Formats: sequence, C-alpha cells, structure tokens
Amino acid sequence: MALSNHSARVLVSIIAIPFILAVTYIGKLFFFIFVLAIGLISFYEFSGLLKSKGSNPDIWLGYAGVILLITSNYIFWADTLSIFILFMVIVSAIELFRNSGSALYNIGGLLLATLYVGFFAGSLVGIREFYPRIGDLYLHGGYIIISMLASIWLCDSAAYYGGTKFGKHKLFPRVSPKKSWEGAVFGFVFAVIAMIAAKFLLLEFLNWTAVISFGIIIGIGGQVGDLVESLFKRDANVKDSSALIPGHGGIFDRFDSLLFTAPLILLYLKFVGR
Repeated sequence: MALSNHSARVLVSIIAIPFILAVTYIGKLFFFIFVLAIGLISFYEFSGLLKSKGSNPDIWLGYAGVILLITSNYIFWADTLSIFILFMVIVSAIELFRNSGSALYNIGGLLLATLYVGFFAGSLVGIREFYPRIGDLYLHGGYIIISMLASIWLCDSAAYYGGTKFGKHKLFPRVSPKKSWEGAVFGFVFAVIAMIAAKFLLLEFLNWTAVISFGIIIGIGGQVGDLVESLFKRDANVKDSSALIPGHGGIFDRFDSLLFTAPLILLYLKFVGR
C-alpha cells in the first residue's frame, strides 16, 4: 500500500532530522560532505529549471564551480570572490567553443546557478567552521546552524498554520498564491521566538543583539528565500525543483530558506560581531 503524501513527509522528516542535526553537531568533514551533497544536487535541480527556459548551461563546469566555492569555505585556500571572478572568466571563454542555444542564456544561467547555490551553501560551511577547532569552542558553529534550522522549521510551520487560520491578504500572488501577510507575520514572530529560546538552550555564548538579529534575519530572509525559489519554479512552470524526496520535492525545495539566510548570518558574524 502506497504512503499518502502527508505520511511520506512525516516519515522522511523522522529519518532526516536526526541525521541533519547529528552531522551539524559533529561538523568537520562530515558536515562538509553533507553540504557539498546539498550544493551539487541543488545545482542539478537549478540547472533543470534553467533548461526549461531554453538555457543550456555547461553542467559539469557548474559542478566544478559549486565544489570550489563550497571547498573554499572549508580549507580557506582562497577567497570565494576570487574563485567566482576566475570562474566567470572561464565560463565566458568556454562558451566561445560551444554551439548550443543562446550564449547569454547559457552564461547568465550558469553564473546565477553556480553563485546562488555554491556561494550560499559555502556560507553554511563558513558558519560551521567560523570558530576555531579548540575543544567546545568548535561546537559553537554547530549550535548556530542547529538554531537556524529550528528557527526556520518553526517559521515555516507558524507561517503555514497562521496563514491557514487568519490569512486574508495575499503576500505575493504572482509567486505563491496561498501565502499571506498574516502567515508571514506569524512566521517572523515565531522565528524570533525560536532564536530567543535557543539563547537559553544553545547560544549562551552570543549576546542578545546577535540572537535577536539572527531571528530577524531568519524571519525575513528565510521567507524571502522561499519566495525567490518559488519565483524560479513558477517561471520554469514546475511545482517542485525535483521529486527526489517523497512528499517534500527536491533538495533545493527543502533547503532554500537555509541557503538564503546562511550568507547573511555569516556576514553578521564576520562584520558585526557576536
């Protein structure tokens, strides 16, 4: 007997959530490989959206770019901006030797997909590796990402149930007709609440300004990231980025909010403080 869509979602969540939390807590090579898998699969799904719009990106070159951008945040052998500039030059030059579709679509689509996925996923690794590998200090990066995940999950649930119960004013009908401003407010509030709770449970090493700021970033940025990915999918005329995860769609669908907020959190850590 086949599982219903809801049952499949629940079963996948029961299996996936402990695994995600475990690799995040452990960090190092385990988390790096996990994020690398997210990045490569998300890029593959993103390239599918591009192809549906007539673009024909060099997918293997894109894989290489995603790997370099993510790896640069793990071993710190080069800054991501330098890598992307070099990548942009190589992509443009290689397109001279290709004869498949529009050069503008091919180059533009490939650069967008590689930067969006590679830089954002690399930022997750950057957060996990932000603190030195010295005793419990190294766990701080893991605690931040675990708190981000909890905040995003609570934000998504609150936005859904709040919107279902009280939603009257459409948020972005062109992008996601079912989302409402009321649901977005619910999501925002609970994202901040989740980070406040995390302050007492995991993030005692962060000051209150950082914790509240993270909640605001996730409450707004997480929902914007979901909307941006919905915009891509609607433009490509697809419901999900793929059907890889039963009941959940694709990897890009499941991690869109986390990917979108990761560079914002990393920038805060680097330039504002803790």
